[in-house]
Amino acid sequence: MTRIATLLAVGLLTSPMLYATPLTYRVSSTRTDIALSWNAFGNTFSQARLNGVTGEVRLDPGHDFNDHISVNIPVATLKASNDMLTWELKSRMFFDAIRYRSIHFTSTRVVDKGNGQFRIFGILQVKDVQRPVILEATLAEKEANASAKNLTLYATTTISRAAFNMDRLAVVVDDRIKIDIALRAQLASGETPGSP
Repeated sequence: MTRIATLLAVGLLTSPMLYATPLTYRVSSTRTDIALSWNAFGNTFSQARLNGVTGEVRLDPGHDFNDHISVNIPVATLKASNDMLTWELKSRMFFDAIRYRSIHFTSTRVVDKGNGQFRIFGILQVKDVQRPVILEATLAEKEANASAKNLTLYATTTISRAAFNMDRLAVVVDDRIKIDIALRAQLASGETPGSP
């Protein structure tokens, strides 16, 4: 029995997971894409996109309570299906891009559900309003072990635009806005995946 206990102790002390350090990834602004979609006039599907995202993702293998995501999204990059809709969305009616240049998201908790699936709790700030949101996320399969140099995270959530004081045209535009995120990032310089 003592021999088994000793072997287990040695195994735990030499386990790479025990000594794995958090890895920090920098968001790739040119390869990250955010899509907003909603219904208007009953059944018309509308969409807009944002890019130029900056920020970082920190992953601590085996300790998901230390995982953290923080991003900034420049409103100036917003593009809708036509110029008029783009102008309306950037105007004071909605995002008010002149006064509020960025949308911010910061995670408060990341829960590893297994098999590359995560639930991300965080605070979304649009204009001067902050609200809690929950994202359902999937880490690309080949990167699910958090030891790759590149990271791809797909996430989705739905928010109420009224909750962010963007409730204009409520008669014709649905209150629910779906957000689909394809976040791509690279390991920060000086860090090595799998290193202690």
